[in-house]
Amino acid sequence: MDTDKSQNSDFKISLSIEAPPPPAAASPGLLERGEDVDRFDYSKRAQWLRAAVLGANDGLVSTASLMMGVGAVKHAMKVMILTGFAGLVAGACSMAIGEFVSVYSQLDIERAQLRREKEREASGSAVGSGGDGERLPNPMQAAAASALAFSVGAMVPLLAASFIEEYRVRMGAVVAAASGALAAFGWLGAVLGGAPVGRSAARVLIGGWLAMAVTFGLTKLIGSKGL
Repeated sequence: MDTDKSQNSDFKISLSIEAPPPPAAASPGLLERGEDVDRFDYSKRAQWLRAAVLGANDGLVSTASLMMGVGAVKHAMKVMILTGFAGLVAGACSMAIGEFVSVYSQLDIERAQLRREKEREASGSAVGSGGDGERLPNPMQAAAASALAFSVGAMVPLLAASFIEEYRVRMGAVVAAASGALAAFGWLGAVLGGAPVGRSAARVLIGGWLAMAVTFGLTKLIGSKGL
């Protein structure tokens, strides 16, 4: 009996020695901090990224569509270039003003919310969260980014059409340059925003094609009626 007990105890000791330690669980605090860092990075990018991508896409699509529409009835290169340039200036101003007004309204709302929170903190009914004002939107930054991005996008079809005299070649160059830039803008926005690249690029590209096709077709139809 003593021998059996000693053997059992030796067997238990060997099992306890050979048993591997359980894998260390990831600290919830570390996971939460990592998730907060990722979330903070993308939310910090969201303001200028939205304005920049939207402005570039609008500048490219609207200017290319405008030039395609005018080119459907007027084949002169000078007419297309002047029309595209007028669209660039008007669109950049419109985007900047619209973005400024929109973001400033958001800023007013967030400032009012901060004032209410400070009043509750002063009365002792709430605990301050800290970091007030760190994430407030910047209207001037958003407006400048939107206008600059619109101008960059609008320059693509303008440059593509500036040095080509032949009408059909010029129209094809505008479509080709706009298509390449649309795919690039979609890809860039997806990469910076952490979204699927192929889906984003295809969505932007198809939308631009539809806008140019509709503008060209309707202008051609109206022009053929002698209006």
